[in-house]
Amino acid sequence: MKAKDILQKLENQYILIVGDVMLDRYLMGTVSRISPEAPVPVVLFEQIVDHLGGAANVALNIHALGSRPILCSVIGNDPDGHALQRMMNAEGLHPEGLVLSEGRKTTVKTRVLGNHQQMLRIDQEDTHDLPAQEEAGLVHKVVELLEHFPVSAIIFQDYNKGVLTPAVIAAISVHAKQHGILTAVDPKKANFFAYQHVDLFKPNLKEIRESAPFAVDPDARSLEQASRFLRQNIQNRITMITLSEKGLFLDDEKGGQIYPTIARNIADVSGAGDTVISIATLGLVAGLEKNILAAVCNLAGGQVCEYPGVVPVRRDILEKETENWLNQPS
Repeated sequence: MKAKDILQKLENQYILIVGDVMLDRYLMGTVSRISPEAPVPVVLFEQIVDHLGGAANVALNIHALGSRPILCSVIGNDPDGHALQRMMNAEGLHPEGLVLSEGRKTTVKTRVLGNHQQMLRIDQEDTHDLPAQEEAGLVHKVVELLEHFPVSAIIFQDYNKGVLTPAVIAAISVHAKQHGILTAVDPKKANFFAYQHVDLFKPNLKEIRESAPFAVDPDARSLEQASRFLRQNIQNRITMITLSEKGLFLDDEKGGQIYPTIARNIADVSGAGDTVISIATLGLVAGLEKNILAAVCNLAGGQVCEYPGVVPVRRDILEKETENWLNQPS
């Protein structure tokens, strides 16, 4: 099989992404002196650049791989929310799944960069859970989308910003089961165990360490124990634990193992999890073999770490690297 054939299997799927969206804002400038007012650098402002972040970055990854993302979230009815909608349109992402809230601000993470070095981050956000009325509105929007689009999978992209409440998770999971739709989760700590009976559960090593009542090490035996713990508490079908430079652990009930990745020149790990959950979900829908799925996830996740900031996967590079992997001597 050629890399082109593998990536073509990831195309033409409708993927519903539910979770926290945000703007990643970069305030850029140069530094040549220290302030006389306090021992801090003075940044001479040059420009502001906004990127789609959070669950919106998952949508960008799905789009880059030739499938159709449908992003569903709650954002503020504010200038930043309107900017986010315009950016989605500019990227070819339709904002029909976004619900505007009068009582919630759009999440914006502003990074101050001086001479290309991050010096400060300012977070503008509301992190309280959605009120009941907005929970109901979000679930209603999901039901509408499921009725209008042939959705193959739902990705829960959780950043603990309050959109994915236990009630929202449970209601959408029920609808997914009724429609026979695959479910995948990129979890965070607050609702870690709320994702009952999902198909794919993808924490990173830090997240599973924070949630398991025992030490978890990046070795096969310890990760198998962690996977059993998850299956006992969540009843998920497949566990994927990402291990940064060590690759990932994948367990599909037939057995689990660590799939190592290749060495990279890491610039920024932000957004790698978004890329991996996108590839993993599309790969499961496509029925990729476990070793191929793990390899493509590793390659894609590693690729985006070579670029500063949050960026989606580049399909052309992924195809070349996948072809190189396929041609390695066994």
